[in-house]
Amino acid sequence: MATTGKQLFTTLDADGTLTVAIEEVSFPDPTGNQVLVRMEAAPINPSDLAILVGGADIENAQFSPGKFVAQMPAQANAASKSRQGLKLPAGNEGAGTVVAAGDGETAQALIGQRVSCVPGNAYSQYCIADAAMCLPLGDHSAEEGASAFVNPMTALGFVENAKADGQNAILHTVGASNLGQMLTRICQEDGLDLVNIVRKEDQVELLKGMGATHVVNSSANDFMDQLTAAIADTSAFYGFDPVGGGKLVDTAFRAMERVAVQQMSEYSRYGSNQQKRMFIYGRLDTGPTVLTPAYGFGWTLSGWLLFPFLQSVGQETMGRMRQRVRDNLTTTFASSYKARVSLEEMLTKEAVMDYRAMRTGEKYLVTPWA
Repeated sequence: MATTGKQLFTTLDADGTLTVAIEEVSFPDPTGNQVLVRMEAAPINPSDLAILVGGADIENAQFSPGKFVAQMPAQANAASKSRQGLKLPAGNEGAGTVVAAGDGETAQALIGQRVSCVPGNAYSQYCIADAAMCLPLGDHSAEEGASAFVNPMTALGFVENAKADGQNAILHTVGASNLGQMLTRICQEDGLDLVNIVRKEDQVELLKGMGATHVVNSSANDFMDQLTAAIADTSAFYGFDPVGGGKLVDTAFRAMERVAVQQMSEYSRYGSNQQKRMFIYGRLDTGPTVLTPAYGFGWTLSGWLLFPFLQSVGQETMGRMRQRVRDNLTTTFASSYKARVSLEEMLTKEAVMDYRAMRTGEKYLVTPWA
């Protein structure tokens, strides 16, 4: 028998009108290896914001209980043409209790267990999830397990990628983020050097307090010198950036090249042969990625997304990564939250304006039954 409950949907019309609203819906019975999860907690990650609010004009949006309507600027609307007219769910990940399951053996084994999952519609009172992608949480609470997938698996993915490419050091451009803090702990545990870029002095102190060795402040007058010295000390010619737009990737490449040129034994008008690689894994800045002809030809810029990476490494590696997350959920992979909001509260102007700013250490947690 179908189950009813509240779920959030986001719709972008062709004229740029964005409507985000909570509706009462009917959830189908799970089949095969599906499970029905009664959702208890779901984080608002940067990866959720593109579909949730995008570049919409929230300041002038119309808010009502459980709903807001905003206008998308023409440029952002044109870039989102493929989703126009579609009513989409939101919320990549969350945690809750399995209340029903299909007849598959994997699904049946999860009945009654609290799990973390990645259903893609976690801002909901219920969701259908693939049992194979659910992580049993044991004695961990839903809040502890709500962010057990996206950030932990992404941070572990960076390390797996680096090791597979023979790297002993990583550069990360948003070091003080929740994910960045996880990456700091992982690199310490695995013996990899890490160069963290942050924006404020208190973020430097935060990471230094965690034992980080190389933390450089992009707002400091000697930022480029600090970054160059850190790369020289670690050989971090391999980095990850969630900002995307602007010149941060360019800055990383220029610092890498500065180090490489200092290590050259003879001049070359083509720059160094040192291979330099950066991965963009997000779009916190939706503007163009600016690159300059300042670092020779030995560089590569690639995109990096979690799910294609997991598909590429296979079930065995993914299983090992997920087990490591579960074993260290309240230590290495712990997440903290600024605020907890219900489905209705997450659509108030105060909340939307706050969580869309994506400030470090100020993540929101949605509790659908509050």
